[in-house]
Amino acid sequence: MDGFLEKACEIDAQILKNERMSAHTSFHIGGPADIFAQPVSVDALIKLLKLAADLGVHVELVGAGTNLLVRDGGVRGVVISTRRLCGVKIAECGSGYAVIEAECGVPLPSLAVFARENSLSGLEFAQGIPGTLGGALCMNAGAYGGVIGELVESVYCCDLSGNAFMKTGAELEFGYRKSVFSRGDSVALSTRIRLVRGEKDDISALMESYAARRRETQPLDMPSAGSTFKRPEGHFAGKLISDAGLKGTTVGGAQVSRKHAGFVVNIGNATAADVLNLCGIVADEVKRKFDVELEREIRVIGED
Repeated sequence: MDGFLEKACEIDAQILKNERMSAHTSFHIGGPADIFAQPVSVDALIKLLKLAADLGVHVELVGAGTNLLVRDGGVRGVVISTRRLCGVKIAECGSGYAVIEAECGVPLPSLAVFARENSLSGLEFAQGIPGTLGGALCMNAGAYGGVIGELVESVYCCDLSGNAFMKTGAELEFGYRKSVFSRGDSVALSTRIRLVRGEKDDISALMESYAARRRETQPLDMPSAGSTFKRPEGHFAGKLISDAGLKGTTVGGAQVSRKHAGFVVNIGNATAADVLNLCGIVADEVKRKFDVELEREIRVIGED
């Protein structure tokens, strides 16, 4: 690790040692990362990946940490955050459409606002999804009938050895809460998203209606990682959990939200172990009562 640290300091990135990951997740949970790096350019990210590969150092890539649970023992190796990679521009214009080119660290709400300000429709659903574009591509994030994968024209990617390449949207294997990036062996660097022309007032009204629905139904005032479980086929996870009588169930500082049972929230000083134990209790009870398997949607990294 010392060799990595010495050479990483020559790369255009912020490098921190023993950085607590609780400061970088929306759950406010997580032990320390040996090294936490925030590159300020795509080239710097590629250089960090190449350096880690050359030295055999384990790497975890994270975005805004909004769909992430870091275990209490922290992360051995290097955590690379993409949050400073926020470039976005109009790359192409045509009759009735335009293509946005955005780097992987752009927050989805910011991208939706950029589209609105340029009278481009298609990203309204993303207004309230708190993650980055890179995280959204990994999970094929969506809401209110829209998903990011349907908008992607192409992605500039690299593998974990820093070898860069292009993929078309059709090559990214988008599915329900998954894509090729879910495998963890490559990362999106920048993405071309094709949108249609629309009326700014109509786009704004739709975005506000989605925001109002979120405020009414989701525990946005409490630390969480968003929806905790994926939607089982033919069911809704939140309804199953609620029907099982599990709203308000608490383990340590982790609780099944009383407002929306699909969310596990941090009610104060929750540990990753609290969250995972609670998830296990919920999954077991739903299986027992309804014979439905729940699969976690949140990504879990690190050591116990």
